[in-house]
Amino acid sequence: MINRAVLVGRLTRDPELRYTSSGVAVASFTLAVNRQFTNQQGDREADFINCVIWRKAAENFANFTHKGSLVGVDGRIQTRSYENQQGVRVYVTEIVVDSFSLLESKSQSEQYRQQHPNDQVSSTQSNVNQPSNNFAGPAGSGASATNNSQGSNNNSTKNVDPFADGGQQIDISDDDLPF
Repeated sequence: MINRAVLVGRLTRDPELRYTSSGVAVASFTLAVNRQFTNQQGDREADFINCVIWRKAAENFANFTHKGSLVGVDGRIQTRSYENQQGVRVYVTEIVVDSFSLLESKSQSEQYRQQHPNDQVSSTQSNVNQPSNNFAGPAGSGASATNNSQGSNNNSTKNVDPFADGGQQIDISDDDLPF
């Protein structure tokens, strides 16, 4: 079975860091992830996805992110249910985060916060071409992206297809292929 979720979005609020009775750190947060299409008014809608992260990664996440931070998360979808104080069964679906990546610098994040002080976090446009800082994960894995909403364009990181036909032919015989 496969249960993987990879999301890129902005935090809708500061992460809520708590500790269990045994001292294990857990942080919960909501990630706003833009949809790929626009509605009839031309606005891009977003999905608000609840996430939870545990242990040292939770502490790091809470220390390095805040409302409006652009982050990438990798984890699994989990469902659970509980009975609330009124005796009603409540069902919860959330992402249990295994690793995360910060997808913009601290200065870019602060600039976004200043430009959108009361915004419900609306933009997740990103361009995958620049390495990012990864503070959690089993093997240092994480998504890489930069925020492109300020219109910055760095020509040194221009996407180049190494397999495009640049006028050169590659000489490969059938004996060179592994299959």
